[in-house]
Amino acid sequence: MLPPGTLRGIAAMLAACAAFACMDALLKVLSGSFAPAQVAALRGLTALPLVCLYVAWRRETGALFARGLRWRLHLLRALLTITMLMLFTFGLKTLGLAEAYTLTFVAPLVITLLSVPLLGERVRARHWVAIAVGFAGVVVALRPDGGAFVSAGALAILAAAVCYALSNVLGRLVSRTEPSATLVFWTTMGLALGGSALAAPQWVPVRAEHGWLLAGLAVSGFLGQLAISEAFRHGQAAAIAPFEYSALAWGIALDWLIWHAVPDAWTLGGGVIIIASGLYLARSEAPRALPAPRPAA
Repeated sequence: MLPPGTLRGIAAMLAACAAFACMDALLKVLSGSFAPAQVAALRGLTALPLVCLYVAWRRETGALFARGLRWRLHLLRALLTITMLMLFTFGLKTLGLAEAYTLTFVAPLVITLLSVPLLGERVRARHWVAIAVGFAGVVVALRPDGGAFVSAGALAILAAAVCYALSNVLGRLVSRTEPSATLVFWTTMGLALGGSALAAPQWVPVRAEHGWLLAGLAVSGFLGQLAISEAFRHGQAAAIAPFEYSALAWGIALDWLIWHAVPDAWTLGGGVIIIASGLYLARSEAPRALPAPRPAA
């Protein structure tokens, strides 16, 4: 049986993937009307009221300005998130969700690489094997000709995946001493302020027909951000990251429902390999020793 913290982290990661898939579909729709910087700004501005309500409900407002906050890490994480969202939105202009997600699956590999020097975690040999097999599945899903790797959109998605991985590792560092509320609030505030500053020179007025898109963007982005923070707060990075592969299933479903795009056999075959590697990695966590029991209340 998996340790309770790992199980909680896995459940949060699966929920985050579902929420972010819905958000990404809305980003793809909005990318047809707004520049990437304005999309990032709208993502932060629409989610900020929900984040403030959540923090107030948790009665953690004081934690947002408490002494000892790691401001440099929060600032760096906000910059990485803005860059990631702009690059990802740019890539979605030319790529489908399923194809974009296969490229973003380099993120678990990067997270595992960074978890060793930054988090001090020990990665087992079978972790490396399972993640390598998963990355091979990404290559299969993109088809052997490799044409998708050389487009500007694909390169933007790959760069976004690296920013995303580094942001999550920094979030794990911050969460060791701060509650999840500070991660969610300052990341959202960074998107709202930083994105607005970048988009201001070419800001396009928002029309009434965009209202439901922005509402969905706010809710899905808020829930996804909260869940991803909880995932890396409660579970080991090397064990949690592979469950981001579940995003491929959501990408395939949304491509079919919204854009009537059906994935080919290569994408489906690669998805099977990716999911199998993630399941194997989860099973390999089972022999881990459980943490020492806490004193009874």
